[in-house]
Amino acid sequence: MSATPAARVFAGESAALPARAFPWALAMGAGFGLLRLAPDAFWRMTPRELAAALSALLPAAPDAIDRAGLAALMARFPDRTRG
Repeated sequence: MSATPAARVFAGESAALPARAFPWALAMGAGFGLLRLAPDAFWRMTPRELAAALSALLPAAPDAIDRAGLAALMARFPDRTRG
């Protein structure tokens, strides 16, 4: 289950990952440039709302591979053994 690029950028970090600064330049560029938001509308949005708005502009992420799909790939492209 993979998130859209916008969702990955704006959704925040897991507790297991080191904290990073929020990408304000990217968020403002997307909000003002792509979505054409007025400044007051942009600053009232949460990062999650911005990600949801941007996800409408991006193609849907493909579904995750299931067990049968993985087995088919493994059969088609087997690992090579050494020696």
